[in-house]
Amino acid sequence: MAGTSRASARGIRAEAAPEAKAARILAIDYGRKRIGLALSDELCLTAQLLATLVRANRRDDLRRLREICHRHGVARILVGHPLQMTGAAGEMADEAARFAARLRKELGIVVELVDERLTTWEAGQLMAEMKSSSRQKRTHLDDVAAAVILREYLNRHRNQPRLARAEKE
Repeated sequence: MAGTSRASARGIRAEAAPEAKAARILAIDYGRKRIGLALSDELCLTAQLLATLVRANRRDDLRRLREICHRHGVARILVGHPLQMTGAAGEMADEAARFAARLRKELGIVVELVDERLTTWEAGQLMAEMKSSSRQKRTHLDDVAAAVILREYLNRHRNQPRLARAEKE
């Protein structure tokens, strides 16, 4: 049985554990009317537009986010923290922080607040470059802003090994 491992010789399959599946990161551009969503690929290299959720109520919003996290194997959530240009937290920043705390408590997933200054502006610039219609801009600006948040996060953490990042939690 040269070249055959003992496990396979005994008829035992060597399969990856379900927990070994690569985990994704979900970025959220939080707003009072809409929640923009972007999702990383399984290797956490790229940011992909996912959706813009129209807010319903707290319970339904959490239910939909829980379903999305479960469906896509999300292990970390980034919530955009809309600080003022001075770095001070205003009303929306406080609201986003409360939302992040609620997600952490309700979903049991690592949630991180990420500085999102100028991401909506950058999303608008990107969409203008793509020559989107004004209707599409309103519909998709939130998920593009979430993708900008995620892209910046991934770029900052690109040189850190995945295991080291996961062990920090």
